[in-house]
Amino acid sequence: MTDEPAQAREGDRIAKWLARSGVASRRDAERMIAEGAISLNGTIVTHPATFVTPGDIVQAGGVVVDPPARARLWRYHKPDGLMTTHKDPERRPTVFQKMPESMPRVVSVGRLDVNSEGLLLLTNDGALARQLELPSNGWIRRYRVRVHGDVEPQSLAALARGVTIDGVRYAGIEAGLDSRKGTNAWLTVSLREGRNREIRRVMEHLHLSVTRLIRIAYGPFQLGNLERGGIAEVPPKVLREQLPQSA
Repeated sequence: MTDEPAQAREGDRIAKWLARSGVASRRDAERMIAEGAISLNGTIVTHPATFVTPGDIVQAGGVVVDPPARARLWRYHKPDGLMTTHKDPERRPTVFQKMPESMPRVVSVGRLDVNSEGLLLLTNDGALARQLELPSNGWIRRYRVRVHGDVEPQSLAALARGVTIDGVRYAGIEAGLDSRKGTNAWLTVSLREGRNREIRRVMEHLHLSVTRLIRIAYGPFQLGNLERGGIAEVPPKVLREQLPQSA
């Protein structure tokens, strides 16, 4: 396949453009392109290296997509019982069904599983979401975790050296005992990787069952006193200070 002419390379690659428009992550946008769901000026897009320039009309699933707006970020206090997905095959309620009508289309920065709650970052810019998820940021995700079982402080402290479970290596985790009443205890757990169900698997490895998991911080962004189900936009100035190269 020959390279596209130089003048076609002005603007953004269409997957990035779709991500910045909040349609989907860049990876999902590339999948939509492969499925023939994206068109540019009335022609189905077949190559992810297609570029979008000002004035072009892009459609996703037959619906015209508005050009990318200013990148915005929101803090959302996710309740448990909600899926962090736009569509659930089992038709369970999702985070995005609970958004106020005034909200633009948004994507999540990472995920919280259905039984987890607390801080979930949302953005109208898929490229920003991808950047916030990068492990290279070194951002700490902090959680309050209620567990049932016999908590051994020395076992918690040992997690700082990392742990391998069923052949999967988890990087160091900081875990401390905050309070204990009978066989129930509250922990504060901090990690940098944030793999799928990481805390639950690590606690199970320590013979502890997680009965509640609340994310209270994602990097510099805090849950604070945001009420359950509440949503608040991160001020543009704060976003610029945290991500001066992106906002």
